[in-house]
Formats: sequence, structure tokens, C-alpha cells
Amino acid sequence: MLLTALVLGVFIPIVQATTGTANEVRSRVVVDVYVAERTSREGVATLRAALERTPNVKGVEFISKEQAFERERRRNPDAFDILGRNPLPDSFRVTPVDPGAVDSIVARLEPPKSGLSPRPELAAIDEVRNREDETDKILSATSLVKLLTAGLAALLVLASIALVANTIRLSLFARRREIEVMRLVGATDWFIRWPFVIEGVFVGFMGGVAAIGLLTLAKETLIDPLSDRFALLAAPDTIDFPVLALLLLAACVAVSAVGSGLTLRRFLRV
Repeated sequence: MLLTALVLGVFIPIVQATTGTANEVRSRVVVDVYVAERTSREGVATLRAALERTPNVKGVEFISKEQAFERERRRNPDAFDILGRNPLPDSFRVTPVDPGAVDSIVARLEPPKSGLSPRPELAAIDEVRNREDETDKILSATSLVKLLTAGLAALLVLASIALVANTIRLSLFARRREIEVMRLVGATDWFIRWPFVIEGVFVGFMGGVAAIGLLTLAKETLIDPLSDRFALLAAPDTIDFPVLALLLLAACVAVSAVGSGLTLRRFLRV
């Protein structure tokens, strides 16, 4: 139980931090909607309302041509000073709810290529861009990270269950003679089972306390001093340590008690 709790106590925050970082990177997937020149304020307002009503849209940010010009001039002042004018259009930056379905937003907003007239509320759209190369790289990398962490989490859970079950089974196997004798002299199943369940609860509790103590020591001496240097260690989306400690303690007690009770059934068949 000590080893299992230690592994879980380290792995749960790592999985949460990794997943949170992947989700933060995925939030950078956006769609740029450029407004046609000479569009009135009413047309811009109508377009914004249409964008906000589009499925899978989480947020809409309006970027005026002046704001875009200042932003680009800060990046490359020499090139934009030579122009002497502002060639950039007004635009909207659309953030999707599900970055993986960003193509559906582009398909709904992109001006038709068949010569048909666009929907009236989307008539002010000049061009739609979803930064395809950047989007594909972000989605591929974050999907791989999530897949790997999910696979590691599943393997860890299975390994932990097998470790605990085998340990409890070996402990009870060493006492099979005592159980057989008690069963033969007329003791009920629960009369035999309760001492082992109580022992399992006590052992699980002590294993959880020991694991929490070691995790606390590691947190105070290693994690906290390094959290200012490494963003992953200071990730805000990880579980609070007191909550993690209570979760590990409850899991240790529950698994030990249930495992003791269930594994004991085999030795009650006399």
C-alpha cells in the first residue's frame, strides 16, 4: 500500500499538469475572420452576433485595423514604417470550444466558392483563416500527449490493483490453516472475516499515512523550492495537496478493506 500510494501520489499531479498544459496549448487554436473593406459598423455588429451564434464558438474578439497595425509594427517596425499606411483590415479572432472541430467553424463561415451569395449576416466576411499548419501541429502534439498519459494511467491502475491483490492474497494464504480451523469449529463467515477486514483497514491506513508523510517531505524539500523555476511543477490545474492526501488515504483504507474481505472468500470454502 505504501508503494502504490507513493506511485499514485506522484503520478496523479503529473497527469493533471501534463493534461492542463496540453489543454492550454490547444486553447491557442483560433480562427481569423477578416472583415471586408468599407463595412459599416452595423455590418460589423451583425457579423459579430452571427459569429457568436455559430456552433462550437467559445469566444469572439474584435481586432480593429488600428490595433492590428500597432501589433504588427511592434513586431517589425522597419517594414511597416516604410509603407506609410495601414494595409490591414478589421478582423475577428474566434476561439473554438473544441479545437479538434475547428474545421467545422471554417466551413460554416468561409465565403462560398460556387458563386452563390453568402448568408446575409456573413456578407461582411472577406476571408477566413484557421492557421492550418500551426493548428495541425498543436492538435497532433497535444493529442499524442493525452493518449500517452491516458495509456500510462491505465497501466498504472492495473499494476496497482494487481500489486495490492497479490499482496493481500499472499498474506491470507499464510493464515489459511487458522481460517480452516475456525471454519471447521463452527465460526460464521463474518466472524472470521471481520478481524481480517479490520486488520486490512489498519494496515491500509498506516500505509497511506506513511506514503503521505514521504510525499509531504518530498514536496517541502524538492517540489516547492523548484516550482518557481519550472512551470510544470507550479501548474495551477493540479490537485491541491491536502485533497490528494485525503484521496490517497481513503483509497488505501478502502482497497485494503475490500481486498481483504473479497480475497478471504476463497479460504472460507471448506
